[in-house]
Amino acid sequence: MNVHFISIGGSAMHNLAIALHKKGYKVTGSDDEVFEPSKSRLAAHGLLPDSIGWNPDNIHADLDAIILGMHARAENPELIKAKELGLKIYSYPEYIYEQSKNKTRVVIGGSHGKTTITAMILHVLHQNNIDCDYLVGAQLAGFDTMVRITEKAPVMIIEGDEYLSSPIDRRPKFHLYKANLAILSGIAWDHINVFPTFANYVEQFKIFLDTIQPNGFLAYCELDPELKKLVENYSHPIFKTQGYGLPEFKVENGITTLLTENGELKLEVFGEHNLMNLNGARLICNQLGVSNADFYKAISSFKGAAKRLEFVDGNEKTVVYKDFAHSPSKLKATTAAMKAQFPQRRLIAAMELHTFSSLNKSFLNEYDGAMATADEALVYFNHHTIEHKKLDPITEEQVKQAFNSDNIKVFTNSQELEQYLLAQTWDNANLLLMSSGNFDGIDFKDLAAHLLKK
Repeated sequence: MNVHFISIGGSAMHNLAIALHKKGYKVTGSDDEVFEPSKSRLAAHGLLPDSIGWNPDNIHADLDAIILGMHARAENPELIKAKELGLKIYSYPEYIYEQSKNKTRVVIGGSHGKTTITAMILHVLHQNNIDCDYLVGAQLAGFDTMVRITEKAPVMIIEGDEYLSSPIDRRPKFHLYKANLAILSGIAWDHINVFPTFANYVEQFKIFLDTIQPNGFLAYCELDPELKKLVENYSHPIFKTQGYGLPEFKVENGITTLLTENGELKLEVFGEHNLMNLNGARLICNQLGVSNADFYKAISSFKGAAKRLEFVDGNEKTVVYKDFAHSPSKLKATTAAMKAQFPQRRLIAAMELHTFSSLNKSFLNEYDGAMATADEALVYFNHHTIEHKKLDPITEEQVKQAFNSDNIKVFTNSQELEQYLLAQTWDNANLLLMSSGNFDGIDFKDLAAHLLKK
């Protein structure tokens, strides 16, 4: 097979390119920008484009498939040439389905927790020597790439997000995978630039239920009222459903212990949201032949996915964690988890408004109370980022009012935020850094090292 990637430098795209290369396909690609770590990883496999930019000469009749990334535009000259030649053009979720249509497809969906649940399932299957292919949204310890595609693996584990598939395919990715086994973690409005109303967003999950295959299985978090209502009111299920909630647990001295039918089990992860993620992952693993006893034995060594309550540094009186959280539901769950894990310590939680939704004036009020469990909550945003995204300006006062709790301080200068953190007393206090970016250049490890010296 001869495959060309338009926009090969993307996070998912470059991993898929490497996976197909490992499968023996001839892979080429192009992009107008390739950043790290994609650049080094593509170069290591001989897949880095010789030059940066788009070139219609890359497109020729001998190509079996074009894979189109979201970063490319509809007027991309290579895409235009591919259409002129009548070549088969796939979005990457379409191509993932094409590669897995003869496998059992496990699709993990929901507004939050997808990467963690996917990582938990992969960890348990790996520990139990169950062969599987996968697509996951973060680099995982023990896994070379974020995508694996082989001929022999009978199962594919797919993180299925609800964002658009490609510039010319406006369907959410998770609609295209046609799950045999599925899990939904919850519904909390996100991607306002694509789904302008909450009702429109919820509808995408209803459509996802329609794509689950006959005799399939759906696990869903029954503690999420919107999701519970959706599943219970679904009129024509051709698959089995099973709800899950919060398992029994206890927290002592900063350690979370699961109370199972097989005895007590100390975990490396914490937070009620992660315990619900764990319970959902268990139901899927049961469907794949893993007993509860084998699941618990394996999950005890799971340390989490990158940037999902990831430990940065710490000592006996202070810990620093980072998290990808940026939407209201994720902020609320992650902040509450940190406070519950270390209830005797003061918690300073800092988050960055960085995404299109989070910086949208009409969406801001969704953050009402999102960081109320922190002792001190710091919200950062950059006016230049708002201008770059061509959004209406917002003010510090609007942000403070939107979060609607007395513990909020707002910053618009990352150096001032960093200096503020360095000036605090960190005896018996923890720091939680939440962002899909890096607060415009703050080095989390360096910051943590300085705090721990105080």
